[in-house]
Amino acid sequence: MNTQELDLSLSRVERRLFLKNSSLFALGATAAIGLAAPGRALAGKAKMSETDDLAILNVALGLEYQAIAAYQVGAESGLLQKPVLDVAVKFQGHHKAHAEVLAGTIDKLGGKPVMAMSAADYQFPVAQLKDQADVLRFAAGLEKGAASAYLGAVPQFSNRELARAAASILGDETMHWAILLNALGEDPVPAAFIG
Repeated sequence: MNTQELDLSLSRVERRLFLKNSSLFALGATAAIGLAAPGRALAGKAKMSETDDLAILNVALGLEYQAIAAYQVGAESGLLQKPVLDVAVKFQGHHKAHAEVLAGTIDKLGGKPVMAMSAADYQFPVAQLKDQADVLRFAAGLEKGAASAYLGAVPQFSNRELARAAASILGDETMHWAILLNALGEDPVPAAFIG
C-alpha cells in the first residue's frame, strides 16, 4: 500500500471514529458554521445546559481513551525508534492526564464517565502500519482530529470554566499534531486555521 492509499484509509478510519462520536458534532453545529468561515465570530449560540456539558465531556473522554489506546498500539508495534518512542509515550501520558481530569470533572458534576474500550474495539489500521512514518502519520491524523473536535466543543460549553479547560487541551492536541508533522518532515503548521 502506498502513502496516498494509507492516508485515504486513515482518513476513512478517522471519519468513522468521529461519526461514532456524532453527539459532539450535533452539539457543535453552531461552531461548524463559524469554522466554515475562519476569523468570523460565532453568532446565535444555542442555549446549552449542564447535561449538554456532560455529554461533551464524555465524548472528549472517549477521544482521550482512543488516543491512549492508539499510542499504546504504536509503542508496542516495534516500529518506533528510541527517541520517537519516548515522545509517543510522553504524549500518551498527556492523554492519560486529560482523561483523568475529564473523568474527575464528569464525576464531580454528577455524571457517569464513559469507559475505555480495548484497542481492538477501535479497529485501528494496525496491519497498514509498516514503518515509523506510518505510525507517526496515523498518530498525527488522530491528533488533528482531536484538535478539531475540541475546537468544535469549546464554544458549546455552558460552563465557561469547562470551555477554558477544553481550550487548554486543544492547545496540547495541536502541539502534538505539529510535533508529529515535523517528525515526518512535513510543515508543522500547514494552515492558519484548523478545522
